[in-house]
Amino acid sequence: MRRKSEPLLRRIATRVLGEEEARRIWKRVEIIGDIAIIKRPFNYPIENLRKLGEELLKELPYVKSVWLAVSEVKGEYRLRDFIHLAGEARSVTLYREYGCVFKVDIRSVYISPRLGYEHMRIAKLVRPGEFIINMFAGAGLFSIVIAKYSRPRKVISIDINPEAVKLMIENVKLNKVEDVVEVVHGDAGVVIEKYHGVADRILMPLPHLCYEYLPKAIQALKPRGGFIHVYDFVENVRRRSEAISNAKDKYSMRLSELGLQDKFKIINARVVRSAGPKKYQVVLDIEIKKC
Repeated sequence: MRRKSEPLLRRIATRVLGEEEARRIWKRVEIIGDIAIIKRPFNYPIENLRKLGEELLKELPYVKSVWLAVSEVKGEYRLRDFIHLAGEARSVTLYREYGCVFKVDIRSVYISPRLGYEHMRIAKLVRPGEFIINMFAGAGLFSIVIAKYSRPRKVISIDINPEAVKLMIENVKLNKVEDVVEVVHGDAGVVIEKYHGVADRILMPLPHLCYEYLPKAIQALKPRGGFIHVYDFVENVRRRSEAISNAKDKYSMRLSELGLQDKFKIINARVVRSAGPKKYQVVLDIEIKKC
């Protein structure tokens, strides 16, 4: 007899797939608005997951559509390939977080509910009147939560993906933050050059570019300095503590190479999420004093 405290998703998966297979699958289910996404393990039979999708529709009345992610996040826009499994054949939904509402399309913009804690954590760090640049804004979640819950002067919200930018413009209007959030379409590495020396705080929530674009982010900070939040992946580590240590070493070396060895401090570091076997996403909050 299963305990009542056992997660509902695990109970559903166990009923459909059996105990052993459920252990592989249930943590790979993610709910975004009224869409459920199942991340397919390598070569796992799609028909088995279709049955799971149909059962999720029956058991979870708030879920209207189920999709199977059949690839890792990839490409310039950091998207997955999907197969529709069950329910309504639509990929657009309204996702709610901290009283904000976001229109998203899982096939055209990257989104992960596991970043929800980070959205509010960063918002609480923002000081009144800050000028913020979000270099990789996606559908605008970080930017809009900050605009709603802090008192920034301006949030420059950049993304290279035209579909993400369209959604972000809608989301800025939906959440009535047009006076604070400015949406900019383009390559963040190019766009940020227009904001030399103006930012108090810069967000870099795109792991595959934050290391490369770090010098440009530093140049955009005010002459006295400011804060940069980098989100990077650390691979081939067994423990979270090892992932944090490796990330600190990587960026300490990078900042020293940029001539800032005595002008930075990593004031906080934490694992955001597990991203696969021996792979973690780590965020570093870095304070930089230019003078």
